[in-house]
Amino acid sequence: MTFYLSLRIAHGLLAAVLFGTALGGLFFARRAWKSGDLRQIDATFASLVRLELWFVASSALLLPLSGLVLAKVAGWPLGQLWLLWSAGLYLLAAFCWLPLLWLQVRIRNLARQALRDGTPLAPRAAGHVALHSRLAVLALVLLTAVYTLMVGKPL
Repeated sequence: MTFYLSLRIAHGLLAAVLFGTALGGLFFARRAWKSGDLRQIDATFASLVRLELWFVASSALLLPLSGLVLAKVAGWPLGQLWLLWSAGLYLLAAFCWLPLLWLQVRIRNLARQALRDGTPLAPRAAGHVALHSRLAVLALVLLTAVYTLMVGKPL
C-alpha cells in the first residue's frame, strides 16, 4: 500500500469519526431532551462533552493537517477552488462547533444544578437545546458540503 493510499484512508477515517460523532451527538442530545428525565439529560450531555473533546476535537484538528499532506503528496495546487471552498466551509463548521460545545456544557450544568436542587430544569435550557440543534444541523450540512467537494473535486 502506498503512502498516498494510507494517508487517504486515514483522512477518510478521520472524516467519518468527525461526521459520525456529530450526527450521533445530535441524535442522543435530542433523545435525552425529549425524555424530560433530568438524569438522562445530565448523563447524555456529560458524555457528549467528553465525546466532543476526545473525538471531535482531535479529528477536527487532524483533518486539515492530513488534508494538507494529502494535497502535497497528490501534487494538487492549494489554490484550486474546491480546496479553497472546502477549507472555508470547514472553518464555518468549526465556528459552529465552538458554541455547540459551550451549549452542551451549559445544558449539562443546568441539569446537574436542577438535580442537586431538586427543581425543574431552568427554562433557558430549552433555548440552549434549540440553538444547539440548529447549530448542529448547520455544522452537519457544512461538513456534508465539504465532503462532497472533497470527493467530487468539481471546481
